[in-house]
Amino acid sequence: MAEMAVQAVAAAVDGDAAEPLLGVERSATGRRWLLRRADDRAVMALAQRHDLPDALARLLAARGISPEEAAAHLDPSLRTWMPPPSAVCDLEKAAARLADAIIVNEPVGIIGDYDVDGVSSAVMLSEFLEEQGLTPRVHIPHRVAEGYGPSVRAVDALADSGVRLLVTLDCGAMAHEVLEHAAERGLETIVVDHHQMGTALPRAHAVVNPNRADDDSGLGHLCAGGLAFMLLAATARELERRGHVRERPDVLRHLDLVALATVCDVMPLKGLNRAYVRQGLRVLARRARPGLAALMDAARAGRAPDSYTLGFVLGPRINAAGRIGHAKDAFDLLRARDMATAQRLAAGLEHMNRERQVLEQALLEAAIAQAEEQLERRGRGIICVHGEDWHPGVLGLVAARLKERFHLPAIALGVDALTGQASGSARSVAGVDIGRAVARAVAEGVLTKGGGHAMAAGMALPAEGIPAFHDFMNTVLEDELATVPAFPHLRVDAVLTASGATRALLEKLEAAGPFGAGNPAPVFAFAAHRVQWVDIVGERHIRCTLKSGDGGTLRAIAFRAVDTPLGEALLNARDGRPWHVAGRLQRDDFNGRNGVQLHMSDIAEHG
Repeated sequence: MAEMAVQAVAAAVDGDAAEPLLGVERSATGRRWLLRRADDRAVMALAQRHDLPDALARLLAARGISPEEAAAHLDPSLRTWMPPPSAVCDLEKAAARLADAIIVNEPVGIIGDYDVDGVSSAVMLSEFLEEQGLTPRVHIPHRVAEGYGPSVRAVDALADSGVRLLVTLDCGAMAHEVLEHAAERGLETIVVDHHQMGTALPRAHAVVNPNRADDDSGLGHLCAGGLAFMLLAATARELERRGHVRERPDVLRHLDLVALATVCDVMPLKGLNRAYVRQGLRVLARRARPGLAALMDAARAGRAPDSYTLGFVLGPRINAAGRIGHAKDAFDLLRARDMATAQRLAAGLEHMNRERQVLEQALLEAAIAQAEEQLERRGRGIICVHGEDWHPGVLGLVAARLKERFHLPAIALGVDALTGQASGSARSVAGVDIGRAVARAVAEGVLTKGGGHAMAAGMALPAEGIPAFHDFMNTVLEDELATVPAFPHLRVDAVLTASGATRALLEKLEAAGPFGAGNPAPVFAFAAHRVQWVDIVGERHIRCTLKSGDGGTLRAIAFRAVDTPLGEALLNARDGRPWHVAGRLQRDDFNGRNGVQLHMSDIAEHG
């Protein structure tokens, strides 16, 4: 029944994919619904060659997966996708230098960023070095007191403690002055980073960054955690080649952290990243790392872990430490060796995450009001909001919420009332490279500091320079902004009924996972369903039951929807009229249900 629904609706509109699906020109969230088109010949070829059910074949075809690519896509393995170390600039050089340090028991220092990617990378490298007999000195910067990346103070502290080899993780690519100072203090540095950088390399023994200008590996989509894993594997092979194997390292056990970093840094799930996440979820499901097991328990994540668990359950709680307190707490949690310690630390992160939510909501209300006034006055363009003493730990989240609400790149800045300095974060939409524009702003003196990648960036500048920075970004990105539709599209994979949204259908489609950036989870529309039993749960979520004309029902929830256009529409949908609802199906294993639940992303009036 469900497969027939998927097949029927695709065939019905295949001739004109530009027509709005179900007539939805503009939904409650301001989007135009379009069916994601799949070529019937490609669907047939995929189904026949790989013996796939039609629903899965159609899902792959709609995402451009050819019959030749299907096997590697459906079963992504490290053996298939992991390139040799020589493919990435300086990776072999970095592995050899790290092996040197291990063999002679040289003191090693680690500086990792304070987000999930940086902390996870620092945990992986520190555990690997300890397995080889070293006791690395790890420094995770304090977001407010130190800011992003390596600092002179941190370098001095490590040098004074006897460190002679420094490894920076998820930072360092643009830290020219600090790494020059490190060299003057007698430290050699290995940089492992993935952020955009200029043509000039920092002073370091090795700069492992596939986004450096002379790297042609094609691995610019990896995060620091993915690169750190490659460094560990290359170092293990180098130690084995030299006959120095104190304890054969099990590098594969770190894949839970690699998967976590990849999803939380919103890296596209293609190629090697797919293999990382697919294999990492299997490691996570074994609950071998007490810290992650305790954090899942604290968050009451009862279902089998998936990309949602990584990005929306574990990630926010780990990041909360760096946003509200100190990321060292997250590092300690991921390094915890026993469950009692892990449970205590997980409870602390759970508390900090609740604090973060309160702070975020308070700032978001002011930011939305400022953004609405700005768009009315200036028209469509980059959103740039700022406020005095806005907490730096939630500015990236505020920028992300503004981007989601207005479908435009957004920048949120906090101004220090004492120093007059502003710093903050940017989040972008597809087709607008915010990291490149920020790098140009730094090069032209508009910003004092900044960096990032296509979809996210951070920056700092004097507060009086904010208007000029705003104008600069709009000018530099004018052509890219022109391609952003005024009413963005919601791509829908198929139309279902509540009765057709079965666990069997979901399990077939999950073979195309893991889903996330670059490999979107299938979105289903439910036409002319009545919205029943609407209520608010938790602090900001809205749940309801969808009922189809044939009497079938489906549990549904919209996360963080209170006081949003989606939430307001849902609360107004209790009038008994039929509505069109769209969202992603997820497993619902709560209390042993073994069912499905719709995570709603949009709603539109019927007729």
